[in-house]
Amino acid sequence: MKKIALVLIFIFSINSNAQNEDVKNTIQTFFEGFHHRDTLLLHQVCADKMILQSIEENSNGNSLTEEPLHFFYRSVASFPKDLKYNEQILSYTIQVDGSMAHAWTPYEFYINDKLSHKGVNAFTLFKEKESWKIVYIIDTRRK
Repeated sequence: MKKIALVLIFIFSINSNAQNEDVKNTIQTFFEGFHHRDTLLLHQVCADKMILQSIEENSNGNSLTEEPLHFFYRSVASFPKDLKYNEQILSYTIQVDGSMAHAWTPYEFYINDKLSHKGVNAFTLFKEKESWKIVYIIDTRRK
């Protein structure tokens, strides 16, 4: 009986790790598209009705803003070619329940090799057929 329980735990662990890796790969693809100004790649991992929100934290108080998805795609595509930007993900905490996943990713954002701001991203994803799609991103931003 103990052997069967150990085998089941092992199989569950492998499946869980594979799902976490799939979610992580989806987020990494998102950032690959973002960093390369590739809106076609972004479309592959973003749901058609994805919501983007940001929480700006500063001494004047906190504010919540929402960016329309079409504006996000347009702004990514129109970033100047000489602008160097890089969002470095520091770690991933991923939770999966069936067809829903959540990822918490602390980050640092650099513009032309200088730290611009930092915070955390929270991604919500759903599994559509065999692939994960990002449906919601909210991030904090502080200097």
